[in-house]
Amino acid sequence: MFAPAWLSLSPQAASAQGRLEAQYEATLAGIPVGRGAWTIEIGDDSFAASAQGGTAGLLKAFSGGSGSGSSQGRVVNGALVANAYTATTTTQKKSETIRLSLAGGNVREFSIDPVPPVDPGRIPVLDAHRKGVFDPMTGSMLRVAGNGELLSPDSCRTGAGIFDGRLRYDLKLDYKRIEMVRAERGYHGPALVCAIYFTPVAGYIPDRPVIKYLATERRIEIAFVPIAGTRILVPFRMSIPTPLGLAMLEATSFVTSAAPPRVAKTN
Repeated sequence: MFAPAWLSLSPQAASAQGRLEAQYEATLAGIPVGRGAWTIEIGDDSFAASAQGGTAGLLKAFSGGSGSGSSQGRVVNGALVANAYTATTTTQKKSETIRLSLAGGNVREFSIDPVPPVDPGRIPVLDAHRKGVFDPMTGSMLRVAGNGELLSPDSCRTGAGIFDGRLRYDLKLDYKRIEMVRAERGYHGPALVCAIYFTPVAGYIPDRPVIKYLATERRIEIAFVPIAGTRILVPFRMSIPTPLGLAMLEATSFVTSAAPPRVAKTN
């Protein structure tokens, strides 16, 4: 079975805890098309992440879409182990909510509301496809095991299985380079740039052009930077070449801080 090494559960004490508040801007061929926000809190034994965003400009003329998502769970030996994930997307035509309940990397329950129509061309998702996976939000956070250098080439050489309530896919990462990044507010420093490769497994319609395109595209990149006080790396920038130009999601504000250590109470 595919090993979810992206957030390895190898034994290791959590070095610290931290918080992130980030704002992102999406562009297509250099034209702003959307904005979003991401907040992550990592505590001693639990974590919570939430995101929201909407399209604007050119894309809004076609879809007027917006969305929100959240993931929460436990911190186990320094790794983030989600137990719940929710994502809602709204367009002019419809609104849809996906919910996942997880335990130890396995999906216990999931739902899509409203229930989508059955498409006979869709590759079915089997029980085995929902084991050893991450939700999309937790799966986008790269946990670096051990106590060595965070932004090292080896941190990129990993992968994960993702289930988003409809689609089961694998993501494989590989090292590309280290570069300096600067947000308008907050983080300024090195970023670990990884190539990312998408492989659909189940829940998809093989003839869909977007699936074919993503499965063969080899120029997708993600630049990761750390959440202060943790061994968790999160995306600062993501770029995807498209027939309409380069699609990019990049942080404009990236404010991260380590949580102060807890002081034991004494009588």
